[in-house]
Amino acid sequence: MKFPQILLAAAGLLLSFASSATPGFSGPAVVTEAVAKAAPTIRIDPTYWWVGMKNPKLQLLVNAPGIGNTMAILAAYPGVTIESQQKLESANYLIINLVIDPAAKPGLLKLGLKSGNTYRPYTYKLRARNLDPQRTQGLTQADFIYMLMPDRFANGDPKNDVVKGTRVNHVARDSMYARHGGDLKGIENHFDYFKKLGTTAIWPTPVIENDMPKASYHGYAVTDCYKIDPRYGTNAEYQQFVKAAHADGLKVVQDIVLNHWGSYHHLFLDKPAADWFHAFPSFTRSNYNAFALNDPYGSKRDYTLFNDGWFDTTMPDVNQGNPLVATYIIQNFLWWVESTGIDGYRIDTYPYSNPQFLMQWGKAIAEEYPKLAQFGEAWEGTEAEQAFFAQNILPPVNGFKSNLPGVLDFQICFAISDALKTENGDLSKLYHALQGDWLYVDATRNVPFLDNHDMSRFYSVIGEDFGKFKTGIAWLLTLRGTPQLYYGTEVLMKNFSDPDGKVREDFPGGFAGDKTNYFTARPGQAGEAFDYVSKLANYRKSHPVLSSGKLMQFIPQDGVYTYFRYDDGACVMVIANNTKDEKKVDGTRFAERFAGFSSGVEVVSGAVVSDLQTLRVPAHTAWVVELRK
Repeated sequence: MKFPQILLAAAGLLLSFASSATPGFSGPAVVTEAVAKAAPTIRIDPTYWWVGMKNPKLQLLVNAPGIGNTMAILAAYPGVTIESQQKLESANYLIINLVIDPAAKPGLLKLGLKSGNTYRPYTYKLRARNLDPQRTQGLTQADFIYMLMPDRFANGDPKNDVVKGTRVNHVARDSMYARHGGDLKGIENHFDYFKKLGTTAIWPTPVIENDMPKASYHGYAVTDCYKIDPRYGTNAEYQQFVKAAHADGLKVVQDIVLNHWGSYHHLFLDKPAADWFHAFPSFTRSNYNAFALNDPYGSKRDYTLFNDGWFDTTMPDVNQGNPLVATYIIQNFLWWVESTGIDGYRIDTYPYSNPQFLMQWGKAIAEEYPKLAQFGEAWEGTEAEQAFFAQNILPPVNGFKSNLPGVLDFQICFAISDALKTENGDLSKLYHALQGDWLYVDATRNVPFLDNHDMSRFYSVIGEDFGKFKTGIAWLLTLRGTPQLYYGTEVLMKNFSDPDGKVREDFPGGFAGDKTNYFTARPGQAGEAFDYVSKLANYRKSHPVLSSGKLMQFIPQDGVYTYFRYDDGACVMVIANNTKDEKKVDGTRFAERFAGFSSGVEVVSGAVVSDLQTLRVPAHTAWVVELRK
């Protein structure tokens, strides 16, 4: 059933939200079955709203056959008025702009549509905001994010594997492009696993409906902005999922897409107006080059191709320069926060959106939800280009000044991989990636990571070298920022993204019939890897110096990179030998951080470091040393 759904009856009948379609709402059901079957369906986005929002204005997009030929009328409701209404290019749509006074109370708005002598009434729900202080907690450096693909992680409810009416109504685990059956319940069933590992936040790839005929499992081609994909669960089940995560001490990050929708999105199949999407005389892709946005010598053509070209053949580019479209998108993502209490947004393909819209969107979200974490995907090649898409100290360029708190830290990711994937890899890139933090207003809001669903898996990139694996994990969990781990990295899942389906395989044990279950038993080196991540992550949780302490790094020397996390009372040294030979390191070089300390303990192994003046670090080894007085 569509969520939500309003049945439009004959003249004089009251239209109401069906309680089965709107969780938590028990409005009157006065439309008889016979009339309901005959009546056309009317849809309103947002599906409901709240009193007490900081922005008193609400744009309703009404969709039904011929609805644009009517005039909206609002019955008297204290504090709510119709400011204006607007017909669109398509007669199937009508915009109604409401103003909701801060003093307005929750209740049912009685709206009506008048066309000639015909008057058709219906109701719209205004809810009370949820003021629970435990909702929408945001993220800090103390968090550790676990990223996963719901379809490939665990199947907790086989009954939703096949949903009648969807364009892909089967599962085929032997196909990398098909649905495999994972869902929200499967994730929830393993909350204990996340906590044992030491993670504190869950980031699933998009859970919004992707009713596409091919490769819909990944979630990045949305077809209904207001509906959870039924193969994952219902809207009500997603709300419960977030609530259960919070009760278990876990936060939830929602993965969202601003730049494009799927080609089977209902607003693309039946466009409100042609200018709701970017179009060229023939199909035109983005040039995928964000440098065009701030190139002082750049061409308008390159700028336009980057921003307005389609991301892919099945992903139409949404025209956020259209004010109606911009408001539609902004309201949608306010709606999800208030409806669910999620803790953060990860924003897919962040640079591809209209720059002016990005500033508008970021401001609107932050004003309503100042605690909500926001970090974007800015897959760029330099520190400066990456910093351009976060809050930074740079002047505006072409009228754009980012208000995004943080970004996924691709520079850290690239630098770690470059350092470890070859023998005696270059450590200077990691040093320089951190040195570039001067560009940000607050680089600690960035999210460092080792790999993700679009990249070759970290363990394969580094040649399946376990010593290098531990070094990468040590850096990830002790650098500044909020670290993110891609599912399966902790048990040495491997492969190269050729194609990307190879790095999106099912988590062993998440599906009925799996011969191996890494949720319960992790044999051999997979177990060692899990234990290493778990021990260091849980140490990080209990030692704030690694999340809130200052960072001091020393220029890499002779294949050894050393930095410190410290505060007024504690100090942790991270020293990594990135060569094939043991290195003797002169500790007097670090005197400014060693002052007051005489020894240390490597926090994972428990080994005592008794001499800080002369350090002998084995080949391809990273130590995380808690200094002792």
